[in-house]
Amino acid sequence: MLSTEFLITSLIVVLIPGTGVIYTISTGLFQGWRASIFAALGCTAGIIPHLCASVLGLATILHMSAIMFQVIKFIGVAYLLYLAWSMWKETGAINLEDKKNVRNAYSISLRGFLINILNPKLSLFFLAFLPQFLPVQTQAPIIDMLILSSIFMGMTLLIFILYGLFANGVRVYVVSSPKIIKNTQRTFAVIFAALGVKLALAER
Repeated sequence: MLSTEFLITSLIVVLIPGTGVIYTISTGLFQGWRASIFAALGCTAGIIPHLCASVLGLATILHMSAIMFQVIKFIGVAYLLYLAWSMWKETGAINLEDKKNVRNAYSISLRGFLINILNPKLSLFFLAFLPQFLPVQTQAPIIDMLILSSIFMGMTLLIFILYGLFANGVRVYVVSSPKIIKNTQRTFAVIFAALGVKLALAER
């Protein structure tokens, strides 16, 4: 059941910079490696409902209900724009002491969770993605999809943590200049805003 094609395709999908990756990198860059791990955990947890919805067939209902899809989508858009505004207006020096600088772990994880759970296209993506790798003669498709889902989530968590650690590695070069800090924060703010606009314009 577990094919090389599934592993390679999943790796490519996870590596592509999306909202979760951007959030994890920005967290690692501005708050340190501990915070980036909590961000990665939150983003990974945020895809669990989408995977479960796909496995249980609820994504089909979401696809059929235009109103439900639009409501969830625009809540997600509003949240991304809120993150963009929060980061745009945030200014000041960054403390390199992780213990003082890391925000509440729950808050960091919750943000990552909301970023992914409020993107209804993830359910439709997994509904189209996972069945492609099921064995033709499978006798337990739900179990097989749960196994594939678990592997995908594990890869997501690992790659996101690596992204966060990389961001933390270059953190010292960024925080040494208030000007670089401000420009970097605003760059991420623009990226979040652009992702919000992209989601708003997305069709099912």
